[in-house]
Amino acid sequence: MRYRTLGRTGIEVSVHCLGTMMFGAIGNPDHDDSARVIHAALDAGINFVDTADMYSAGESEEIVGKALKGRRDDVVLATKVHFRMGEGRNRSGNSRRWIIQAVEDSLRRLGTDWIDLYQIHRPDENTDIEETLSALSDLVHQGKIRAFGCSTFPAEDLVEAHHVAEKRGLLRLRTEQPPYSILARGIERSLLPVCERHGMGVLTWSPLAAGFLSGKYRRTRTVDMTTGRAALQPFRFDPALPENAAKYEAVEQLAELAADLGCSLPELAVAFAATHPAVTSVIIGPRTTDQLEGLLKGARLTLDDATLDRIDEIVPPGTDVYRADAVWTPSSLTDPARRRRPLAERSAA
Repeated sequence: MRYRTLGRTGIEVSVHCLGTMMFGAIGNPDHDDSARVIHAALDAGINFVDTADMYSAGESEEIVGKALKGRRDDVVLATKVHFRMGEGRNRSGNSRRWIIQAVEDSLRRLGTDWIDLYQIHRPDENTDIEETLSALSDLVHQGKIRAFGCSTFPAEDLVEAHHVAEKRGLLRLRTEQPPYSILARGIERSLLPVCERHGMGVLTWSPLAAGFLSGKYRRTRTVDMTTGRAALQPFRFDPALPENAAKYEAVEQLAELAADLGCSLPELAVAFAATHPAVTSVIIGPRTTDQLEGLLKGARLTLDDATLDRIDEIVPPGTDVYRADAVWTPSSLTDPARRRRPLAERSAA
């Protein structure tokens, strides 16, 4: 296992990070089996574990906490806050009020006194970034978290956050966690260069492109739209939809490339995500030990320049063949009022 420094924090983490979204009700509900996967990852040299409070409504954090008993000091533990947890108001977002409560809940579920990396899961347009940075800075000073970062923030939001931190004398975002795969390379345009410029660590998620690079979905096979990811997100996998044609075409070419290299498509995908110089660690999210072993093969694969050139020909740098993050969209796109002048003003014109 290779290791890299997480931005400028001085913390050394494995190049591949164990993502735990699939542990709990939405993935593997067997706590003991999930713990075995976590232990197998640690035994393989992974020292970086990423979870979130909203994964299976806190169950993932509980599983991780139990699995790390006796091994906590050797693990760099990351979790996240933002999405709604339970009923009622003020139980989501990036406000000081919610962050202070949510971190205590995460510490309790994880069974630990500190979190190594606390991340803001998504932007919050209703909360001033200074409010968020101030709360997170206080948590570092209190010793409850060691560093903090964000996930799936636009490049311009990162620049603003660094400006506010410098202006107000606050600690700054140390990491960003964006989606990144061969089929979703858009972050190469500005986000990754911005992270490099500001010395931020980058841990990427979805190297298998939401399952599309798992090898299961091929143009030559009948896609079962009634089970698994295809049933949950048919818009991503339905071969009858024109917007999916480019994905299926790219997968066929990438599968041929993987065959020429003597590896599987998932191995190629995982290896690719760790190649960019701005990327610190690639999150892999197995549900079972067998899946973990398959993904770790990609962790041992190194891609030469000729292979990367072939990938560039199939999916050019900076290109998104599909929209990687379907969870969050800024209100500037979803709210028509943010995109249209008032009707009275249009009528007058």
